Amino acid sequence: MVDAKGRNMKCLTFFLMLPESVKSKSSKSSKKGNASGSSKLPPVCYEIITLRSKKKKKMAADIFPTKKAASTTTVQQYQQNLNNNNTIQNCNWQGLYSTIRERNSVMFNNELMADVHFVVGHPGRTQRLPGHRYVLAVGSSVFHAMFYGELAENKDEIHIPDVEPAAFLAMLKYIYCDEIDLSADTVLATLYAAKKYIVPHLARACVNFLETSLSAKNACVLLSQSCLFEEPELTQRCWEVIDAQAELALRSEGFCDIDSQTLESILQRETLNAKEIVVFEAALNWAEAECLRQELTLSTDNKRKVLGKAMYLIRIPAMALDDFANGAAQSGVLTLTETNDIFLWYTAAKKPELEFVSQPRKGLTPQRCHRFQSCAYRSNQWRYRGRCDSIQFAVDKRVFIAGFGFYGSSCGSAEYSAKIELKRQGVLLGQNLSKYFSDGSSNTFPVWFEYPVQIEPDTFYTASVVLDGNELSYFGQEGMTEVQCGKVTFQFQCSSDSTNGTGVQGGQIPELIFYA
Repeated sequence: MVDAKGRNMKCLTFFLMLPESVKSKSSKSSKKGNASGSSKLPPVCYEIITLRSKKKKKMAADIFPTKKAASTTTVQQYQQNLNNNNTIQNCNWQGLYSTIRERNSVMFNNELMADVHFVVGHPGRTQRLPGHRYVLAVGSSVFHAMFYGELAENKDEIHIPDVEPAAFLAMLKYIYCDEIDLSADTVLATLYAAKKYIVPHLARACVNFLETSLSAKNACVLLSQSCLFEEPELTQRCWEVIDAQAELALRSEGFCDIDSQTLESILQRETLNAKEIVVFEAALNWAEAECLRQELTLSTDNKRKVLGKAMYLIRIPAMALDDFANGAAQSGVLTLTETNDIFLWYTAAKKPELEFVSQPRKGLTPQRCHRFQSCAYRSNQWRYRGRCDSIQFAVDKRVFIAGFGFYGSSCGSAEYSAKIELKRQGVLLGQNLSKYFSDGSSNTFPVWFEYPVQIEPDTFYTASVVLDGNELSYFGQEGMTEVQCGKVTFQFQCSSDSTNGTGVQGGQIPELIFYA
């Protein structure tokens, strides 16, 4: 066939298939009509659709290539509405995407076919977001009940003042696109949204994100939130960090943001690895922040008022006497009677009864990973002339390195100066300069960091020391590449930083001291 401009065309005719009963009736009517000379029935073919086509025939593989995609520019135009409310203008946008997941993703935050809108956020900071009832109901049982349940309300606009817009969008992106997009700024709000609308896999991803980003700086805040969201595993991880790095956690800015119930749970914690004066100072810092939240004047009376019964959870009698005399006794939050009674408790033979707990906290018991099976000494080693002894290690679960154990003199008692460092991929995580005294035995002697250092699993860290001492020392031998310590597995490998002979098989740094 040739069109008006002389171009070759191919005609494709589509026939309307009629049921057999209709066909038989039509056949009979046709015969009767012919006999009687009546008009003919209308033709079965109602329309002829003409399509342009090339002369060369295409195979199925040419029509449906396995990895053929739309042009980059075209796809990018339709991907714009993943971030805004642009409506797709092309009438055949569905053909640009090969999977239902991709086509569903186009509807995310898109006005096209939207049959419901959400006004999300606090009044004055709201954002109006489009939605599609069917997609939302498939992704959340709460949305299903909201739109299709027995008590469903046919509202075109739904107000959600208790969810942040960014968190609501993150949840919608998961429902529409099957993508998890989390950040440190929005993960808690996203977890709240996922819990509210019962999207469990997104909630689990939020918890995993929080666990991997957990540190002493945010552990107290996350502890408060984990209790609110009823996430026991996250709560346990928070306690592990708070116990091991208690002084860092108590001095963090986040500690002042916790609620009073979380404050009490921390202050009564038996395993806090902190001096009691640090606990006392942290409680006063929290009290100041709470006064500001309640719009109270910053005074010692108001600090004591907001602390309430939490004040008696601070183990003031367990402080060192100097800490009490120079700190708590002069803070003004204690009454005169309490101050006198505590002084008498320190000094008098007959001690008065106190409302404060007088027993020190148990803290944490450090564990030791010993990597050598034996030790030895020789007349010409192990010498220390400012050179570095170093070893690399990795663990299979989070631990907190509190310090290293070292060998001492093999020629009687001696004193050593030790500069210890702990690095991860060249980044310094902790260091300390200290001295230790050895008694001439083959025992190990600890040197501690100022604060325990958090160690993440499946990553190699470098432990180093520069020892300075006149005497030769013992050294380890028959080293092990893998050591099991309780529930933690340590792996060791040689370090390029080691210039004094220490390696996996022998040398110094026989012990890693840690909390788990």
